[in-house]
Amino acid sequence: MEEMSFWDHVEALRGVLLRAVIVVVVFTVALFVMMPRIFDTVILGPTHGDFILYRVFERVTSAVEWLPEITTTGFDYRLMTIEVPSQFFIHLSTSAYLAVALALPVVVWLAWNFVAPALYPREKRSVATAMSMSTLMFYTGVAVGYLLVFPVTFRFLAEYRVSDLVETHFTLDNYLDLMVSMLLIMGIVFELPLLCWVLGRLGALHRSFFGHYRRHAVVALLTLAALVTPTGDPFTLMIVFLPIYLLYELSALLVPRDNECN
Repeated sequence: MEEMSFWDHVEALRGVLLRAVIVVVVFTVALFVMMPRIFDTVILGPTHGDFILYRVFERVTSAVEWLPEITTTGFDYRLMTIEVPSQFFIHLSTSAYLAVALALPVVVWLAWNFVAPALYPREKRSVATAMSMSTLMFYTGVAVGYLLVFPVTFRFLAEYRVSDLVETHFTLDNYLDLMVSMLLIMGIVFELPLLCWVLGRLGALHRSFFGHYRRHAVVALLTLAALVTPTGDPFTLMIVFLPIYLLYELSALLVPRDNECN
């Protein structure tokens, strides 16, 4: 193959960035058109009492007497806006954010096509695995955040009362800021196994580390779960704790043992 010059690489990179922007713009326009339905059924799903997690909680808490009862009736939270153009700008920005998230696999594929010719076959396998796992784990983290962590946190905050004389009113901006931040955090947290895998391949991390600090990790993760779900009942605490702890164990499995590093 003819070797490319520096400016050839710059031109190729410009083409990749241009195609990525076009993909994101197309997704944004399509999502802008469909956003009212997406808002009602997906984004505002946790504000309705019939949300899937609340239905699961209702079945479990009704079957176990010592758990505080959580029902699907009586909870239908209405958000509010305090600025006139707020809904339009949120409509536009949410379409753009969601477009970036959904276009991520296409952007990753474009980036892969750009860097793949410069890699050796073994490097291609490693980088392809890392990019695929990174995308998959990020989406998994976002799904766990949406279906589990965010609804628990939102419902607790919406129903919490420091006094019966004080009412809580979530604005649409508050709601979306909380949702986006929590989903992004969960997406990043779920990258932990991939990070550990990379560090293990580099010889900077071994499986004995996880065994040695497992008890410390359990305490830290329980504390984190308690901060995210301050409801006080063990059922909700374990619902949030178990996925995070399973990430810890998965990270340990992806890291080589000490005697495998030589």
